[in-house]
Amino acid sequence: MKLVIQIPAYNEADTLATVLKELPKKIPGVDMIETLLVDDGSSDDTIEVAQKYGVDHIVTHTGNRGLWEAFKSGVEKALIVGADILVNTDADNQYPGKYIEALVQPILEGKADMVLGDRQTSKIEHFSPLKRFLQWFGSYMVRQMSQTKVPDSVSGFRAYSKEALLRLNVTSTFSYAVDTLIQAGSKGLHVSYIPIETNAPTRPSRLFSSMWQHVFKTTGILLRVYVMYHPIRVFFRFGLLFLFMGMMGIGRFLYFYIQHPVGTGKIQSLVLAGVCVVIAVQFFALWIIGDLIAKNRKLIEDDLYYTKKQYFSSKN
Repeated sequence: MKLVIQIPAYNEADTLATVLKELPKKIPGVDMIETLLVDDGSSDDTIEVAQKYGVDHIVTHTGNRGLWEAFKSGVEKALIVGADILVNTDADNQYPGKYIEALVQPILEGKADMVLGDRQTSKIEHFSPLKRFLQWFGSYMVRQMSQTKVPDSVSGFRAYSKEALLRLNVTSTFSYAVDTLIQAGSKGLHVSYIPIETNAPTRPSRLFSSMWQHVFKTTGILLRVYVMYHPIRVFFRFGLLFLFMGMMGIGRFLYFYIQHPVGTGKIQSLVLAGVCVVIAVQFFALWIIGDLIAKNRKLIEDDLYYTKKQYFSSKN
């Protein structure tokens, strides 16, 4: 059983040494622990620090491609070197390394395919009340859409089984966190979590320039991925809503027309009802098209799964 601890980093020379020193050297049930640094185009001494502390594998990007690309590169490298479990942690020392043993335990016991570290955001002192509320509400929406019970959906402290790594595909260009979580729920992977405490922040987040930018982009990813995997739940329900509104308008028109056959007969209700029915038909058409695309995507992902399984097995 091989555990690979992945650390995406961009100009983290000041904190990387602390992170590396806290990583566990032995975990019961794990035969081998290796470290993997994904350097996302750093211009400081990040790579030198990693080499000094004996990081086993280093993947280097020629420029800053973003967190999602760093995560993808790390997953590919981890599978190539034969990882059975991958742990993702941050290079800014946000997540204490002491929790890694507990994080991988559900996977070792065969009880989970993916485990997240719950930061217990309601207790984080440097979070404002608004940020705590947005974290709670955002995670609530992700739980509903992913059909998981994870209380902290954007936590980057995660463990993945090899099966989960082969099944999941990063499709967003902002952050992999919500993307892979909804996919995991949609694909029937078992997702669990453990409570953790975080270290004090060492710098502002580089992933987004403001809290509202993060909310906007994360919401976009959430809706896009959800529609991609569950088109029926979205388009069919909206279609039914507008069809119901259209039927109500037609019913209103007929009622007044029967009561007063001479006169306008509330013609405005008929016009509005016609618009609603047309919108409903469009949603039903999108439902059919989306369902066909979703089925095609399922076949492609199954083929990709077996291709990746064969390819990475040949590399080990």
